[in-house]
Amino acid sequence: MKLLIADKLEDQALEALRALPGLEVVPLPGIGKDALPDAMAGVGILIVRGKQVSAAVFERADALQLVVRAGAGVNTIDVKAASARGVFVANCPGKNAIAVAELAIGLMLALDRRLPDAVASLRAGRWEKGEYGKADGLFGKSLGVAGLGAIGREVLVRGHALGLRGHVYSRSLTAEGAAELGVTRHDSLRSLAAASDILSLHLPMTAATRGAVNAEVLGALPARAMLINTARAELVDHAQLAELVRTRGLRVGLDVLPGEPEAASASYSHELLALPGVIATPHVGASTAQAQLAIADEAVRIVASFLKAGEVPNCVNVAVTPPAHCQLVTRHLDRVGVLASLLGVIKQHGINVGEMQNRQFEGGAAATAVIRLGSAPPAACIDELRRVPDVLHIEVVML
Repeated sequence: MKLLIADKLEDQALEALRALPGLEVVPLPGIGKDALPDAMAGVGILIVRGKQVSAAVFERADALQLVVRAGAGVNTIDVKAASARGVFVANCPGKNAIAVAELAIGLMLALDRRLPDAVASLRAGRWEKGEYGKADGLFGKSLGVAGLGAIGREVLVRGHALGLRGHVYSRSLTAEGAAELGVTRHDSLRSLAAASDILSLHLPMTAATRGAVNAEVLGALPARAMLINTARAELVDHAQLAELVRTRGLRVGLDVLPGEPEAASASYSHELLALPGVIATPHVGASTAQAQLAIADEAVRIVASFLKAGEVPNCVNVAVTPPAHCQLVTRHLDRVGVLASLLGVIKQHGINVGEMQNRQFEGGAAATAVIRLGSAPPAACIDELRRVPDVLHIEVVML
């Protein structure tokens, strides 16, 4: 099987992939998103980091079975198009959580102590201790964490170590969970913002969260509060954010910005970057050697599992429980053609199979199959199934 790597992957991971039997590894780290569809002929597995995988990729890739996003989010992949073509999409969640959390905390410290400005001043030959010796300090301040995934949890751990008081908005957080974490739970982003001296964003990018940090949420932040965004630029109304930096002294630390260049090296500008109290990094949150190696290792694990066991860890586009009205349970002799005959009968009656599992008993003489059906089989169908040679028992369970 041909595996195309459309972004840079660590050498250790490349060697591990090449060691997998039956796999032809083709690294094309410099390929652009527009050229990717034309490169998909014969490709069975595609690995990407930040490269956009459009619907055109899936339309051209007749052999494609699996796309692995060597990172957490899958917003750069047309998952709907993948699902329509029966292509698995998997990601590597949590592997960059510590790296991103470290940067988020670093941005908080840098804003409080004005580190970029102090360093620039000293490099310019000025000793301005009186100016840069002014700082509030973080201890005892309230840290609002929006989104309690792997990264949000790591930010909380580090925030607590600095003496910050945790506040959280997360749809999955219960009152009991908040008590266990020692945080205050909020039921809206606005409520969280109003309680936060520092608001750190760790929400996924979805239709519901796009633009969620809007004028109302930003306006609820206390004067001179910090906003940290290491998640997705699309979460924030940047025009409103720039206005509040000017009028209310909001301090801002960003690792994600609007209209980021696709290239690793390019020119870039935005009005926020010219404002005092705003610092930014060029989307490097996950870019530590530790994180990149952990992500690459996870990508290799996903590919190996798919090749060896037909299983896709971290798959994001397969229904956990396929829609089904009933379940057909069979016991049968483990002989060639039994399952094919059963499925043939089911097909003749126009019934769709949602999911199927077949397991052998010790000794290899018999097996049992569980077949989830989209509709209940009529009595005539059940009778035909029971007459299939080598079938020991048929049971229909309504769901």
